[in-house]
Amino acid sequence: MFLDRVKIKVKAGDGGNGVTAFRREKFVPHGGPSGGDGGVGGSVWIESTEGLNTLLHLRYNPEHKAERGRHGEGSNRSGKDGADATVKVPVGTQIYDAETEVLMFDFTEPGQRYCAARGGKGGWGNSHFATPTQQAPKYHYDGRPGEERELQLELKLIADVGLVGFPNAGKSTLISVISAAKPKIADYPFTTLEPNLGVVDVGDFRTFVVADIPGLIEGASDGAGLGDRFLRHVERTKLILHLVDVSSFSGRDPVEDYEIINRELANYDINLAARPQIVVATKLDILEDDERLASLKERVKKDNKEFHEISSASRKGVKELVNAVTKRLDAIAEEEIEISVA
Repeated sequence: MFLDRVKIKVKAGDGGNGVTAFRREKFVPHGGPSGGDGGVGGSVWIESTEGLNTLLHLRYNPEHKAERGRHGEGSNRSGKDGADATVKVPVGTQIYDAETEVLMFDFTEPGQRYCAARGGKGGWGNSHFATPTQQAPKYHYDGRPGEERELQLELKLIADVGLVGFPNAGKSTLISVISAAKPKIADYPFTTLEPNLGVVDVGDFRTFVVADIPGLIEGASDGAGLGDRFLRHVERTKLILHLVDVSSFSGRDPVEDYEIINRELANYDINLAARPQIVVATKLDILEDDERLASLKERVKKDNKEFHEISSASRKGVKELVNAVTKRLDAIAEEEIEISVA
């Protein structure tokens, strides 16, 4: 099961209390203060890892607490620090404050760590307060409480290419052909209910990652169909592959489908509409009316976008599409390097 949004509570450990104590040793008639300090409370850390691709493990374990610091003891013995707690999340996870909705951290690569709740400081024992004029203080400080907060975790898949389009546009079939991913494929709408990731091997030890985004429909940005729940996964992609079913069996107009999806992307985030996009006409093997393909091609040409025709079932045009995607990703990478240098 795929889960990309969850709330958790984190509680850092409280600091241990200092202690009031005095030396009581044989042959030491005037023993001084010997109260030790309390230990520091453990902190709660969130760490990104490549071993996860969903937040499902946090649904059944929503509360995470670190160990409290131990209290100080006599003979100037400090309390033991509390152990930290670590919460593992997939790369691509964003942390928001559940109350203010402020973005606190964004995990973009494995091994990153974020302190979600810092442990409380340990209190001072009475030996800390001894002075020449106050040689036997009879007070100490208690430890500070650890931080506590509720967090909203949201996962945005990190992929090079995002597949978008109406339900049954052929996204799942394409990703199953060009990668080792095995998504569910059927001839009814909304077969894909969660994003699927596939790694495409283009040779010479080079790969790129493709995300199959569940089908969109008109009004998705306003909550229709599966709504905009999965549109966030397109935000991180460098390139959009917009698949349009041109077969006569879809019962829809390819040009209208193309315009609707682009409109929904723009309504969700205007930057998505400006993202590099390759338009792909699918299901050529069951195309009966060539005018449907020609009209879509003409419409895409007006938008000055790259256009490809494929049949995933017969593999027609698939290799050429993969090569085109590879070249486009290389060009995008070069542009990013030029911008960073400038």
